[in-house]
Amino acid sequence: MNAQRIVPVVLAVLFCLMSSFAVAKDMGGWEEDGVYNKLYTASELDKLKGYVQKVTTVVPMKGMSPGVAILIKDGDGDKIMVHVGPKWFLGDSIGIKRGEKIKVKGSWAEIDGKDVFMASKIKKGDYFVLKVRLTKNGKPFWAMSPEELAKERASD
Repeated sequence: MNAQRIVPVVLAVLFCLMSSFAVAKDMGGWEEDGVYNKLYTASELDKLKGYVQKVTTVVPMKGMSPGVAILIKDGDGDKIMVHVGPKWFLGDSIGIKRGEKIKVKGSWAEIDGKDVFMASKIKKGDYFVLKVRLTKNGKPFWAMSPEELAKERASD
């Protein structure tokens, strides 16, 4: 797919993300200063790559609203659950499907005795990038004002 075809798709995704932010009033446990978000450690970033086994809905911690997660299988055959963000922010489709190879940058966390990977950025191929947190400090895009979010999206 060439860049001329990708630009309209990226703009449409960004519009949907920004629109869903405006609708969200109660963050459902996804607040920037909430228990869940405090598990993200920006100073300990890591990278993963693997093949998507499934894109699914999860409730990361009791009482939280549903989120989007990706189960990937890495080169060693390990299956890793990657938390992407709240479903109310990301919508029903994040542009990633089963079988695709992705690279993920983020931070490890332990939730209910299980290791999960909290994503900040997901890359697929040469053109697709889904950013959901600032890598420098872990601030989630869903906690940004519409102006902050627009500024971040424009810097891509």
